[in-house]
Amino acid sequence: MKIALDAMGGDYAPATTVEGAVEALFENPDLSVILIGDENEIYAELKKKNYTGLQVSIKHASQTVEMDESPLAALRKKKDSSLRVAIDLVKNGHADAIVSAGNSGVVMATALHVLGKIPGIERPAIAAVMPTLKGRFVLIDAGANVDCKPVHLHQFAIMGEAYARYIFDIKSPKIGLLGIGEEDAKGNELTRETFKLLRNSKMNFLGNVEGKDIFAGEADVVVCDGFVGNIALKISEGLAEAMAKMLKREISERASGRIGYLFFKDALKNFKKKTDYSEYGGAPLLGISRPCIISHGRSTSKAIKNAVKLAANLHIKDVPDIILKEFNEGRSGREAVAIQE
Repeated sequence: MKIALDAMGGDYAPATTVEGAVEALFENPDLSVILIGDENEIYAELKKKNYTGLQVSIKHASQTVEMDESPLAALRKKKDSSLRVAIDLVKNGHADAIVSAGNSGVVMATALHVLGKIPGIERPAIAAVMPTLKGRFVLIDAGANVDCKPVHLHQFAIMGEAYARYIFDIKSPKIGLLGIGEEDAKGNELTRETFKLLRNSKMNFLGNVEGKDIFAGEADVVVCDGFVGNIALKISEGLAEAMAKMLKREISERASGRIGYLFFKDALKNFKKKTDYSEYGGAPLLGISRPCIISHGRSTSKAIKNAVKLAANLHIKDVPDIILKEFNEGRSGREAVAIQE
């Protein structure tokens, strides 16, 4: 199994991407990683690592997509970018999945343009994993689509449910629709119409969930449009980082806090681990015909390692084909969708 890794994508590339790839291969020696980007820079980073015996190779790409570059400009002008070459490798069958911590908008546009969508799925969506009091949940869409119709959110639920079921082994994932109240009449037109579709589907639909309740862990999949989802994701990440800094400051400023830290050190360490995005590696772009993982621009080597492992898992469990099967077998309640269209 080969993973194409955009070695030039991310704020700290190629140092973190190369290190993450090597760490992933040490933990999974059966994996093979193709590092795509500036050959000289990548090799210089590889020389710092002990990669003897690991299945790692380099594919040169002469261009790099900048973090502030527009998707349209990148598609037109950078056909030899590390991202484009990586995705082309997947399209041509030379790799099984793509991982990039680069410009997320360009990753989405290029994957959609080159790899195409799963038949029947109108819009791909980002599925981000977030911690709860009971474990974790999948937030979908976390930023791929700003303006959505009810049919799109309905399809996001189908994809999120399949992801939760086959990647996290949840037998019957509980689906929640992110809204401003539990009552089905609350919300805007988008959420009210989506509620009807989900209620009439074959999925395990809980109903509406409010923002304050998503971390309680009642829902395994929380569905929303990408505008709301991205804000929820970024607020959650920012809050987790702020809380960690607040705790550290309180402990350092108080003698009693420093003493208490000795007793709560393991608990605080566990809290940090649960709220650390690098533990999840990245978020899959579901709805694309082949596995595609979008990692945080600030990804550490640990995040890249876990993203590579996640990409391999999506390929092993054939998640794109599972989504296609779920859609074709009518799990979606397609009669209700047709009415909305």
